[in-house]
Amino acid sequence: MRKLGWFTRTAKAASRFTGRPLCFALAAGVVLAWVVTGPLFDFSDTWQLVINTGTTVITFLMVFLIQNTQNRDTQALQIKLDELIRATQGAHNALLDLEELEERDLQQFQDRYEELARKAREVPRGDDDAGTPEVEVGDLEAPAGARHRISRRRRNPPPGS
Repeated sequence: MRKLGWFTRTAKAASRFTGRPLCFALAAGVVLAWVVTGPLFDFSDTWQLVINTGTTVITFLMVFLIQNTQNRDTQALQIKLDELIRATQGAHNALLDLEELEERDLQQFQDRYEELARKAREVPRGDDDAGTPEVEVGDLEAPAGARHRISRRRRNPPPGS
């Protein structure tokens, strides 16, 4: 595995550190110290500016670190889900890489699955309410713009090929 870049290492370390109770306690301590020093500085504009500037700068920088961590986590989760779809017999490979589709195309897929869920809720419990409902292959056809990408990613060859 490749060595992580400096930004990734920094973002991961900052994420781990800032997510701990100690970091929260440190931040609360800074705010408490600021409040306690208020009377010493007669609650001046400079006194207020110190906390406003400090918290704004820290918040600004943390947004980028949090977004980086969120993006990596989401990407890893999507890859894991794609692998589960790819490796599961009977799963529809057309569902691979859905996060790359346009909003309207995603909505079409969601509508189809909501319809499946609605139909499944209509089945009385205990009858055939378990198992895998069959989805017509035509129902899961990728939108025109996504077909080429999905066909290139198809990894599950049909049985007997």
